[in-house]
Amino acid sequence: MLLGGLFWGLHDLPAGDAAFAGLFHAVSAFNNAGFSTFPDSLVSYRTDVPLISVVMVLIVLGGVGVPVLQDLVEGRWRPGSWSLHTRITLFTTGALLLTGTLAFLAFEWSNPATIGDLDVAGKLTNGLFGAVTPRTAGFNTVDYGAVEEGTLLVTQVLMFIGGASASTAGGIKVTTFALLGYVIWSELRGEPDVNVFGRRVPEAAQRQALSVALLGVGAAVGGALLLGAVTPYQLSDVLFESVSALSTTGLSTGITPELPDAAHLVLVMLMFIGRVGPVTAGTALVLRTTDRRYRYPEGRPLIG
Repeated sequence: MLLGGLFWGLHDLPAGDAAFAGLFHAVSAFNNAGFSTFPDSLVSYRTDVPLISVVMVLIVLGGVGVPVLQDLVEGRWRPGSWSLHTRITLFTTGALLLTGTLAFLAFEWSNPATIGDLDVAGKLTNGLFGAVTPRTAGFNTVDYGAVEEGTLLVTQVLMFIGGASASTAGGIKVTTFALLGYVIWSELRGEPDVNVFGRRVPEAAQRQALSVALLGVGAAVGGALLLGAVTPYQLSDVLFESVSALSTTGLSTGITPELPDAAHLVLVMLMFIGRVGPVTAGTALVLRTTDRRYRYPEGRPLIG
């Protein structure tokens, strides 16, 4: 209703077209699909702060996942009553959005091909949108073929991480990323256990997070190598396409329509792996947890 009203009241779309556009983009945003009925996605609406804000809220709500929404809907607004999953998801999501926004603004503030010609409010809104949409939403308010190299790199990292577990988003998931960060922090401090918000994370969960992340890195790099072998484009372009497909984001620097059939098949494979693979791999890792009746003698290889 909000999007339909904005399309009708501020952009003079006929009532029927505005209602359909509002419904379509609301569903597409909440489900992190990124499909748009407009040929340039939301680039034509990048100066409409209310419309862009509604889309961002829907993307984040869909990307935090059902368990988090259930925690909040049940009235537990006090952080102390949240589950460990909810705490990790909201904390990491906020940190990624803040970091992504600052990075996007730093690289694109004076770029006339993206947000350089906008006022301060427009720059801030589009900067935040540039951090929200790589959650695997896929909408864009700027031409990613014209952004700076630094923006492409930050966007790739955000796409690879994605949204939350049990959400509509893709990627390796923010909980996986956060847990690996806590593992590194605990190792740097020399602590025997990985503790997060007053809870000890079992070693099985740590191994699962590491496995999902490394499988994702392998798939993204492998996909980029295959795309580079069948196309004439540079590594930065094909790597962006590979990560975008694997994370089911859908952002592109504009080369997707120009790719040969072989490259399109690679993208299809990456999208299928990105949507089904992490879920299947994660479930398989959990279900394969068994108790051995013996343990080998301990050996310590050199690390680093």
